Formats: sequence, C-alpha cells, structure tokens
Amino acid sequence: MKVCVIGAGLIGCATAYQLARQGFDVHLLDSEAAPGLATSYANGAQLSYSYVEPFASPATLWALPKMLLSRESAVRFHPRWDWRQWAWGLQFLRACTVRQSVRGTETLLQMAQASRATLADWMQAEDWNFGFEQNGKLVLCPTAEALRQQERQVRLQAALGCDQQILTVQECLEAEPALRRARALRFVGGVWTQSECVADPHLLCQEMVASLQRLGGTVSLGVQASGFVRHRSRISAVMTHQGEIEADAFVLAAGPRAVTLAAALGIYLPIYPIKGYSITVPFLPGVQRPCASVTDLARKTVFAPLHNNLRVAAMAEVGAKGLDIAPARVQAMVEAVDQTYPGLCDVGAPESWAGLRPATPTSVPIVGRWRSSNVYLNVGHGALGLTLAAGSAVALSRHMGRVDGA
Repeated sequence: MKVCVIGAGLIGCATAYQLARQGFDVHLLDSEAAPGLATSYANGAQLSYSYVEPFASPATLWALPKMLLSRESAVRFHPRWDWRQWAWGLQFLRACTVRQSVRGTETLLQMAQASRATLADWMQAEDWNFGFEQNGKLVLCPTAEALRQQERQVRLQAALGCDQQILTVQECLEAEPALRRARALRFVGGVWTQSECVADPHLLCQEMVASLQRLGGTVSLGVQASGFVRHRSRISAVMTHQGEIEADAFVLAAGPRAVTLAAALGIYLPIYPIKGYSITVPFLPGVQRPCASVTDLARKTVFAPLHNNLRVAAMAEVGAKGLDIAPARVQAMVEAVDQTYPGLCDVGAPESWAGLRPATPTSVPIVGRWRSSNVYLNVGHGALGLTLAAGSAVALSRHMGRVDGA
C-alpha cells in the first residue's frame, strides 16, 4: 500500500517513519526545503508527558478578560473578518467546562503515555542524536490560587497514572538550584514531575527522515501540494507544481496548512493557528546551568536547557497569522531570562523564532480516517506536537493497518 504523507514537521515525519516501519511504501512531501522548518523548528523543546491540561478550562474562561485586555498579557486575540476564527472561538468557549477539561486531560494523557513508550522503542531501534534528556520539569505557581488549581490537576492526573509532587518554595529551589540566582521571580510553590524530558524538535525531524529513507521511503522537499485528483469516490493523486504524486492513501499532517488542503476535499477542520515565539540563547562558559525545564505560570514562559543552549518559549496570539517577530516580544523573553537566570546566558544576539501552532478548540488532536475515504488526518496538536508526535503516529498507523489488513 502506497501512502503519501503531506507535511514534514514532527507529526508528518513521525507518521511517515512509523508507516515505513510497518512496511508501507511511504512518500513524504513538504513545501519547505528541509524537514521541520516551520512550526516544529524551534518550539519549547519540552516532552511534557504529564503536563497536558487543555487550554480550554473553567480557569481559562474566568481569566480571559484579564488576559485579553492587558497590554502585557502573554495571551492576545487579534480579531479578523474570518468566519473560521469566530467559529473556533465559539467552540473554544463551549469547551471551557469541567467535563470537557477532564475528558481532554484523560485523552491527552493516554496519547502522551503512548508517545513516551513509542519514542523509547524508536530510540532503542535507532542511533538518533537529537538532544534527548530526562531532566524533570518544574512548574512555578505565582499565587496561592494558581497553586490550588495545580493541586487539583495533580490529583486528577494521579488517578490517571501520573507521578507528580507539589513543592514548597524551598523544595522548588532544591529541585532547580539555578533559581536561587533569580531576580523578580515570585512564586508560592510548584509542581515537580521527575519523568519529563527535553529534545530538539528540529533535529528529531531530521533523524526521522533519515531513518525513513533508510527504510526505503521517498522524500520530496520544496514541493508544494496544491490540490487533489479524484477518481470516483477516492483520491488518486495529490497535485504539485512538479506534477502529480499517486498513492493508495493520503495523510494530511501539514499543521496549519492542512486546513486549506482539507477544505479542497470538502473537509472542515476546526483548527486555528495560535502564534507562539521562542528564543535560543547559549549558556556562558563555566556557569551553573539549569538542570530541569521550568515553566513560569506568571509569565506563561517555558525555559528548557537544550544542548549548550537555553530554549525560551512564550506567548499565544490567536489570529496573528504572519511569522514576523516583534522586537518587543524578543525583548520580553530576554528580560525573562535575565530575571530568572541572571548571568547564565549570553543574551546579546538571541536566535528568535515564531511559529503557528495548529490548535483545536479542545486541545485534542484529530487523528484517524476521514469517513470511508482514503484520506487520513493527523492534525491539531497545538503546543503539544513534540510530546504527542510518536503516539499520534502509532494511532494513525493502526487505523491504516485495519484498512490494509495488516
């Protein structure tokens, strides 16, 4: 069975690699010149297997007015004359319930646990080098109410198999001694998850594509998918500027771009781009580097030690479709580094990045076959693409395996 996977970010690369492992004839297609150059390039670098609470929740709903009206808010809404934006927004508001939040947490944790096991299997089978390290994750809570919310989430996730601890301020400093140097960092406690990991998403994409090619897969980069060729009730080929690529089945795994491709097939995907930013700065020689990933809930900022660098990711802008990077956004992340880890990094020339996270209203990805067609979907992973890529790939391969008779 020949499968064409459209999109060579984390989700597409993982899907293509997993299908090749199962014996499918795989053709991976992407408009970028190399794998992992768009949304997957420089995201937060955290494998957050136990920290997957959906953004849509009662707590988010109550905090929305403040988040959207404050000029310094890490979350911003850019209204547009776009019916998709307003439809997504209404679906998001409807998802801000206790029931949906719990259901989403359960689903995402199951996918995350499958991802952890799958990536471990892949790493055992392959000689990959992508900065993987199990270094733990510390979430800092700025207020007593934020800590109580985290305690409720920890109890919920404990019932679903997660091992997490609520820490005092002193225990947080013991878990990550580098925070003792922090300036203007105020928190009342935190959540510690020993089993969390970090990885370089761009390098992982490159490793998966190299392994895919060793397994006999075909990779076409710099090739833009523009539409599809129908033959009766099925799709027979994807159209590109270099000609048609035929296959028996097609997987849409192109992040935000999947929305347009799906629309050409008459498929509505409830996905809208949420723009995020990151900077990558090198550690100075001879300093005491952070050993764990840290998430500062007050700033909505992630700090992940990666190789000899610190990856800092922040902000969520709904409706900001361009990839321009405002200097104020970079400056805010530089200041966060300077206040959290003063004197540890060279922030003189940060490598800055912006990407569009393809988010569903519930934060739960869409994975599976589209009705009875030969089109499959692996989309809508939002900020959890790195965490969920391996598990989503296996889930999709099972759908395809049932059809193929594997």
